[in-house]
Amino acid sequence: MAMAVSSGGGGGGRRRGRRRGGGSKPMSEINVTPMVDVMLVLLIIFMVAAPLMTVGVPIELPQTQAKQLNTEQKPITISVTNEGAIFLGDNPVTLEDLTTQVAAVAVNGTEDRIYVRGDLAANYGSVMQVMGALSGAGYAKIGLITEQAAQQQDQ
Repeated sequence: MAMAVSSGGGGGGRRRGRRRGGGSKPMSEINVTPMVDVMLVLLIIFMVAAPLMTVGVPIELPQTQAKQLNTEQKPITISVTNEGAIFLGDNPVTLEDLTTQVAAVAVNGTEDRIYVRGDLAANYGSVMQVMGALSGAGYAKIGLITEQAAQQQDQ
């Protein structure tokens, strides 16, 4: 097993860096490492921030087989807890002040879409009072939010 060793003086090897006789040659290779680092940081930020972007009132939603709706703009979300407390987004409101608070938040007036999130253990009457108050104020695009039920597979 023989091995040839070159002394490096014949010009056969290519050297990087500055040449002896002139300026520097522009580097034509792309350094991908900083881009990968930035992408990994952004991935971690979105993974941490995504669960925080949901509505903050913790309620247990009923499950249905309905498909998810596609919306163009962010709807107004009203939550009713199992104790009967009403929240507009994350802010607690009373039933009497609900329509004025919704009117202050609504961009398109009574044409805005309103989603009502009722807890699974919430009184049916309290959810219907919220929907009745909104309907009485002229809001026609009122929807109930549920969780999609897990599909059962036939074996």
